[in-house]
Amino acid sequence: MRVVIAEDNVLLSSGLELLLATKGCEVVAVVRDGGTFLDAVAEHRPDIAIVDVRLPPSFRDEGIHAALAARREHGALPILVLSQYVEREYAGELLSDGRGGIGYLLKDRIGRVAEFVDALRRVAAGGTAMDPEVVAQLLARRGGDPLDSLTPREREALALMAQGHDNTTIAERMRISDNAVSKHIGNIFTKLGLAADDSGHRRVRAVLAYLDGTGGQGGRNQP
Repeated sequence: MRVVIAEDNVLLSSGLELLLATKGCEVVAVVRDGGTFLDAVAEHRPDIAIVDVRLPPSFRDEGIHAALAARREHGALPILVLSQYVEREYAGELLSDGRGGIGYLLKDRIGRVAEFVDALRRVAAGGTAMDPEVVAQLLARRGGDPLDSLTPREREALALMAQGHDNTTIAERMRISDNAVSKHIGNIFTKLGLAADDSGHRRVRAVLAYLDGTGGQGGRNQP
């Protein structure tokens, strides 16, 4: 797996390089800002990019804008975004095109190597990986959104979907059968109005509904 890293912290980017090398990944470029990141993606065409939310010069949201631009220009390039803090509006913005291949993790998650590498591989394969802390902060939602009709167990299943877990892992975490998970997820799709002809994108759109309360229609939620 070929990786481009956009991270201005030299210690962190060097650590990521070493970690990924031990897991059989090839880091083809390490850059410090959004403009150089876009150039590196165009040159190397990586399998996935790891991008810090805050990059020079203003250290606000340059990384997010660079990630979105790379997705537009390079066919939904898988992106794993790293953030120091939970900035939940960015997760919804990244997922809003409904195509998957997006991860949003707190930097502390890198220290949990197995979890981090698993998330990286899921995103590279076109899935999603939302940090459990981001998901936890979204449990307290405003009223009147499409998720109000979900049962507590359906919300639990959807939260695990938002973290990027497959049905087998969800079954293990919830201590229920695979058939029960399939039933919960089917109910989620029905209640969120995600039609059967939506194919694999239904899981991504369900996660988006969870993140921004729009029923899968996209848009950026306010913090």
